[in-house]
Amino acid sequence: MVTIGKISDFEIDFIAKKHKQKIYIQVTYSLSNDETINREFRPLLKINDNYPKYVISTDKFDFSQEGVIHQNLIDFLVNGLR
Repeated sequence: MVTIGKISDFEIDFIAKKHKQKIYIQVTYSLSNDETINREFRPLLKINDNYPKYVISTDKFDFSQEGVIHQNLIDFLVNGLR
């Protein structure tokens, strides 16, 4: 099951649940500036569980931080989530 989530005033693009497993996914075209990076990572950083958290974009530079994994869109489409 895939749903949209919300924590405080922040939206989470996708929450995917299967049995007792869960992953959180934010999607953006580009993490081109600090405002966009903060907008995409902030909701995931506020979640206090240990399920995987991802930000997917077209950027090739790895912006992963504080346990939130950044993944390039093409890499995701070819190889799936890492």
